[in-house]
Amino acid sequence: MTPSCNRIAPRVLLSLLLIAVLAGSGCSKGLFKDKEADEGQPVEELYAKAHGLMKHGNWNGAEVTYRRLVAQYPYGPYTEQALIETAYAQYKAGKHDDAISSIDRFLRTYPTHRNTSYMYYLRGLVDSSRDTVFLQQVWRLDPSRRDLATPQQAYNDFQIVAERYPNSRYAEDARARMANLRNVFARHDLDVALYYLRRTAYVAAADRAKRVLETYPQSKYQNDAVATLAAAYTGLGNQVLADDAKRVLQQNEPNHPYLRGDWPDYPSNLRKLNPFAGEKSALDNEKH
Repeated sequence: MTPSCNRIAPRVLLSLLLIAVLAGSGCSKGLFKDKEADEGQPVEELYAKAHGLMKHGNWNGAEVTYRRLVAQYPYGPYTEQALIETAYAQYKAGKHDDAISSIDRFLRTYPTHRNTSYMYYLRGLVDSSRDTVFLQQVWRLDPSRRDLATPQQAYNDFQIVAERYPNSRYAEDARARMANLRNVFARHDLDVALYYLRRTAYVAAADRAKRVLETYPQSKYQNDAVATLAAAYTGLGNQVLADDAKRVLQQNEPNHPYLRGDWPDYPSNLRKLNPFAGEKSALDNEKH
């Protein structure tokens, strides 16, 4: 390398360093520019800005602006509405834990607020969103390990809306969601019953099937529960009770696959040989 090159190299490095520093300071100013612009703005303008971000689906931006509003104006109707919409923005952004925290904070602070029914309803929606992941995974697990705490919390919140606020605009949808969740609970118990049935634990299978019929009447799994009873009683050698269950099933659903000998559809022997396949539900290929 020539002496001239040695002199040029430090100059080039210095120039690049200066460019990087200037660029970094410009980015830093950009990061704080929006925050500084929000400081001191009237509450109406801050709310309008956040609400506009919500309309365009910018959930994170809306959440940040609502938080700045609440920090600057901790009291008043705009603040109350900002807290409500913060929870909704977090829900839409998939921040379920944050949304639950915001809802709980609102309910503790404003227990008699006119929008209390909505906040219970929203909390149910948040937990129902968690159910999406739950329903995608839960049926592949050992039935004894399935956790229904999240859907149960959602059910409890929808029940509060339906019973405490029966005339609210959210009550009808809350009742419909409760019915769907009852089907989730019924399927859970029925799947456990079939799990026992497959392992020839016939008494336990019959008990679980009875629980489905008694606890979740009119669920979409009631006829499957009757079929499970018939299979369990047959396994126990109690033909009288087995025939009674078959007769009820024949009356309620004469085309049920159990009556053709095609139900339940247990995992194939090949699948059972795979230690990584998980516990396939006998209801995975159900007709529903």
